[in-house]
Amino acid sequence: MKKQYWTIGVIILSLVVFLGCASTQQQSKESAGPAAVVEGQNLRIEFNDQLHSRVIATYGGQDKVLGAYSPSETVTLDGKDITEFSFRDITETAVENNMGTGTQYKITGVHDPLLKTVTVTIYDDFPEMAVYDVEYTNTGDSPVKISQWVNNQYTIDARWRGNTPFWSFQDASYEARPDWVLPLKPGFKQENYMGMNASDYGGGTPVVDVWRTDVGLAVGHLEVVPKLVSLPVTMPDSSHATMAVTYSDNAIALGAGESISTFTTFAGVHTGDYFSSLRSYREMMLKRGIKFRETPEAAYEPIWCAWGYGRDFTIDQVTASLDKVEEMGFDWAVLDDGWQIAEGDWRPNKKHFPEGDESMKTFVDKIHDHDLKAKLWWAPLAADSGSYVMEEHPEYLLKNKDQTLQHISWWDSYYLCPADEDVQQYTKALVQKILGEWGYDGLKIDGQHLNGAPPCYNPLHNHARPEESVEAVPEFFRIIYEAALEINPNAVVEICPCGTGYNFFTMPYMNQSVASDPTSSWQIRLKGKTFKALMGPSAPYYGDHVELSTSGEDFASTVGVGGVIGTKFTVLPNSKRDSTFYLNKRREQKWTRWMNIYESRLLPTGEYRGELYDIGFDAPEGHVVAKNGNMYYAFYAGNWDGSIELRGLKSGVTYQVTDYVHDKNLGTVAGPSATLKTKFTDYLLLEATPQ
Repeated sequence: MKKQYWTIGVIILSLVVFLGCASTQQQSKESAGPAAVVEGQNLRIEFNDQLHSRVIATYGGQDKVLGAYSPSETVTLDGKDITEFSFRDITETAVENNMGTGTQYKITGVHDPLLKTVTVTIYDDFPEMAVYDVEYTNTGDSPVKISQWVNNQYTIDARWRGNTPFWSFQDASYEARPDWVLPLKPGFKQENYMGMNASDYGGGTPVVDVWRTDVGLAVGHLEVVPKLVSLPVTMPDSSHATMAVTYSDNAIALGAGESISTFTTFAGVHTGDYFSSLRSYREMMLKRGIKFRETPEAAYEPIWCAWGYGRDFTIDQVTASLDKVEEMGFDWAVLDDGWQIAEGDWRPNKKHFPEGDESMKTFVDKIHDHDLKAKLWWAPLAADSGSYVMEEHPEYLLKNKDQTLQHISWWDSYYLCPADEDVQQYTKALVQKILGEWGYDGLKIDGQHLNGAPPCYNPLHNHARPEESVEAVPEFFRIIYEAALEINPNAVVEICPCGTGYNFFTMPYMNQSVASDPTSSWQIRLKGKTFKALMGPSAPYYGDHVELSTSGEDFASTVGVGGVIGTKFTVLPNSKRDSTFYLNKRREQKWTRWMNIYESRLLPTGEYRGELYDIGFDAPEGHVVAKNGNMYYAFYAGNWDGSIELRGLKSGVTYQVTDYVHDKNLGTVAGPSATLKTKFTDYLLLEATPQ
């Protein structure tokens, strides 16, 4: 018995010694520091000896570690995930290119037979962003197959456990049309695939962002055309969130000595919410060649749309509304869906326009006679069964790998291929007819299918790669946009992808974004903030028909974020929609009041200051627009009774604060920030004027 106890004691002692040695070795390993360090003004990225990495934000001289080391850049080789590469070397050089000047780090590691090279560049103009190019080389004698790569895969630690430790921005397109900005909860998972997530829902902005109260992290890709990546975001438990950029392709084969490179990706830190990271993304994309045109004044003018009468409208209903539209001060009249014979047959429907083109011209003239601009609804890239395109030009159609047609469920139509030159020219000719012949001043381009396209396998199109159709979506819109502006340099081109997560790559080819069928006032505000980051702080953002807001009358959500107001009121009976959208006396008074508020300040032409308030963590929710030295604040809450903070004021300057909706003087405050004790329901819109 004693011998047995002694043996067990030796085993226990040996185990303690072993664990002690292992712990000592681990401590020694950590105390030795990272194997490689990449550092900018506001961030540091540390790689260990397996090329796992972690991101550290360095604001105000303080390190904020976002999470533990994780296998951030990995590859799937012959069906096996390769997550560890033995560190070999790091070099540091100065660079100068179209992105500016900066420092470039090349870090190499090995996992036989692959040599991995991680090139990380931090540019002086983007001290919070690290740009990644990762290369894998087959150093063996035999071919290998790579089916997936992953870049910028990180874990973010929560600052506390409980409700809402993280907020996030995620802009993939799904049929459910989820919020782009949302809190994370344990168990949350969203793939954020930038390809098709339903038969006619795809595309998006290839950036995801997760932030805590103190710091946030964004990852994405910097290619100048859409790519079929995923940007998965998860919250596996109450303490952590994860994010990454992933790409899968079963056709990647590497012969001996051959290499593959990932897409150019990035990781960026920030304080506040996602606005700063999206703004930096936009600025980097401008450096990489994306261009936005100047905005015409007409894009800021308020809008009336005939959609209140629905597809069963009559021309008499629309024209009878124009007197009231003009009287109330609206500048645009939009003819919506139902004017055409069919999707794919964009000739005037004889029911509404008995003389075809001539009737359409006469109709547009009536709009112009009321000193209004005319905009026409249109859903390109769609063709109904039996339509002109389907019957006369079936070769235009996009085909799946099995040669079936891709269905557009909402319209019960089928996709045309955006990469096919004949489709592009056919579409350009339609723009020339609508604006050049009929006389319209703008386009309302509509349809969730327009946000992205699936790969095309139509053999008649002679694509070098099926993904050409995916990447050609922006080019398709460029052709439309430039054709419209060639006819009318002040034409307004609105793209409304029906609630999907907007495709950033099409944004340069529209000069009016829109809330796009918002399901709530919250969506109106978060989309406004997003567009002001991606398209510029003075970009014209149309809050869509006010009737789509939470109450059906919430102009404050559009005005407060610097949006363009609009409506679809009716003035004549319509059997299906009269009670919902009819402009009764009370509504007319309210609509007119908000029109006066909008026109007197025209906040969309000011500078949206999205960096000043965190849309997730700040309470109440705050937005601000700076214009002509004034600061325009907008706060939103169900019921608020407490203090609000006015941020962004000039230091040492005294401001007169007014509730400009109710014409109420709230006293004076002094910059750079001030607090007010206030009480409000739903919203509070303030004007701070320097004294």
